[in-house]
Amino acid sequence: MTTLGFFQNIGGGSLILIILVILLLFGAKRIPELARGLGHGIREFKDATKDIQNDLEEGMKDKKK
Repeated sequence: MTTLGFFQNIGGGSLILIILVILLLFGAKRIPELARGLGHGIREFKDATKDIQNDLEEGMKDKKK
């Protein structure tokens, strides 16, 4: 299991503090909207990388022929 380096040393109290600061900055109504936008961006990035990988694989197949 891999973890991101900056998440290794975060304890429960620190995590609660971070969540409270995010709530204060953005408000409870704005957070789901931000999460949806982030999810949409991640999905577009994955689709783009998948398209590039497929193009590379097709190019390798064409090169072998």
